[in-house]
Amino acid sequence: MDTLTHQLALATPHTSAAVSWPASALFALPEKVLQFGTGVLLRGLPDFMIDEANRKGIFNGRIVVVKSTDGGDATAFERQDNLYTVCVRGVDDGHPVEENVVCASISRVLSAKSQWAEVLKFAASPDLQVVISNTTEVGIQLVNEDIHLTPPTSFPGKLLAVLYARFEAFEGDMNRGLVIVPTELIPDNGRKLEAIVLELAHRNDLGSAFIDWLEAANDFCNTLVDRIVPGRPEPTAYEALQAELGYQDDLLTVAEAYSLWAIEGSERVREVLSFYTAATGVVIRPDITLFRELKLRLLNGTHTLSYGLAHLAGCTTVRESLENEDLARFIHNLMLADLLPGIPFAVDEKVGQRFGMQVLDRFRNPYLEHRWLAIAMQGTAKMQMRNVPTLLHYYQQHSAVPHYMALGFAAYLLFMRNTTTGASTGHGEANGQPYTIQDDRAGYFADLWARLSPEELTTAALHNNALWGHDLTRLPGFADKVSHYLAQLLAEGVPATLAAFFARKAAAVAS
Repeated sequence: MDTLTHQLALATPHTSAAVSWPASALFALPEKVLQFGTGVLLRGLPDFMIDEANRKGIFNGRIVVVKSTDGGDATAFERQDNLYTVCVRGVDDGHPVEENVVCASISRVLSAKSQWAEVLKFAASPDLQVVISNTTEVGIQLVNEDIHLTPPTSFPGKLLAVLYARFEAFEGDMNRGLVIVPTELIPDNGRKLEAIVLELAHRNDLGSAFIDWLEAANDFCNTLVDRIVPGRPEPTAYEALQAELGYQDDLLTVAEAYSLWAIEGSERVREVLSFYTAATGVVIRPDITLFRELKLRLLNGTHTLSYGLAHLAGCTTVRESLENEDLARFIHNLMLADLLPGIPFAVDEKVGQRFGMQVLDRFRNPYLEHRWLAIAMQGTAKMQMRNVPTLLHYYQQHSAVPHYMALGFAAYLLFMRNTTTGASTGHGEANGQPYTIQDDRAGYFADLWARLSPEELTTAALHNNALWGHDLTRLPGFADKVSHYLAQLLAEGVPATLAAFFARKAAAVAS
């Protein structure tokens, strides 16, 4: 089968019934963006949107990507001249959407490990205007380190090194600051990143002039990204897509039709991020809290409280779970009965219900295979960020146990039963099949499961303030319910537990 780049050479004109190809002029655009991360979310949302704007003659800039390590998909980028195909699949206003776009927004991929000097050289480019990142929820953390290392260990350390190199190259010119747009899914991601970078600057004694420039010349934007991007599909679907396209693409990325990139920013931010005027789904507003809370608590929060139950029930994908009557009922009610009332932000109920129903339609997207094990990566950190604030606010509002959340939490604890191969990797087993757990707390839970009874484990885990930022055993009745559901899951399995769960709900309503 042809390669993507060979097909590009043959593609005249640059559009066809199957694929939208980039025009040659796009390859000559200046490099305006430095991006930390090569993951599918970045490729399927920000990079895709910049490509869309470039095709319309707006923004007109390409992306230099920094990869934290050598190997992996970096070699695929090199083989494919940094091109990749986004296959958009979904339903928009009741109409099916099928679109294949070869994205040309990425110009280079640099290894932080072996090409850090090239990264710092690009920091001094007069064309550079924007920094984008997605280093997962655990990437925006303070690591006390020397930012003159080649490279620094943490993402904030790398970013600070880039900004300091730029400050020196342009001798503190206030017009040479950058717009920094993190897409990590944590509340106030831009503000938190800025605070860490400033703290690191002080610890590295970079001087008051630089710190003044850092604060005054650069914009750290709070953002929210919302698009389900499963990435490369399972082998059979992947082969079918390649046959449809007529070429091999090792970076092929499947994404749903829906997209949102909400950015909190000023008029200067709007001016620099001019792609917002042309790319579908980009909004820049002074306050994006409503967008963030709805997405974080309802879509992502539902994912995090459902993956344990769904995987233990034998479901591989989100769509498959929505085809199971009891799991679909659990996911629907978890979102709208427990999570929506617990959102720690004033949300109009009709707005929340409408958003929730839209999310459920997206979960049912017949074109996507969004795998639960991918959703489960770093699930403990996600649980703390996405669900604990909702749980606490639910208690403040209702002073009662949110039963769907308690059952989801119990299934999460059972999912985390594992034997570790490292501090952040373990092996679990469900329905006689092994699965890999990628979670920084895998070792912690392996130890708990090895030495405690399920009831003792529940208490110990919920009591752990370091995990959740709170002692969850202090929530009346929550630990008892989680322990009860965990014991039932262990004794009876997911189908019987769900059947009994809904029978009790029906009996309570009838009484």
